[in-house]
Amino acid sequence: QVQLVESGGGLVQPGGSLTLSCAPSDSALSFNAMGWYRQAPGKQREYVAAVSQVAHSNYADSVKGRFTISLNSLKNTVTLQMTSLNSEDTAVYYCAANLDLQGKWAHWGQGTQVTVSS
Repeated sequence: QVQLVESGGGLVQPGGSLTLSCAPSDSALSFNAMGWYRQAPGKQREYVAAVSQVAHSNYADSVKGRFTISLNSLKNTVTLQMTSLNSEDTAVYYCAANLDLQGKWAHWGQGTQVTVSS
């Protein structure tokens, strides 16, 4: 059972920044890609960003230009740098790893809460 551990969530003021991290419990594991999703209260989980082992990254339009995803391939750690946060970014953020040919993620983290509020 692969466990992904997220960290870095918390409370931040509008306009502020926050960085999330995600790492597997077993650092020897290797993934072809890692990504972030989020789920706001009363809404469906939505895609945020993803990055491949060859450093190709992709973002949802809602976060493009504000969020940066990066992968430390040696440690299989993915980070999500979030800037210019607003209330619509409030959600539980989930890490995902290993994308199959059908576009499904094999592993998910438990989630970390991000709250943007003054």
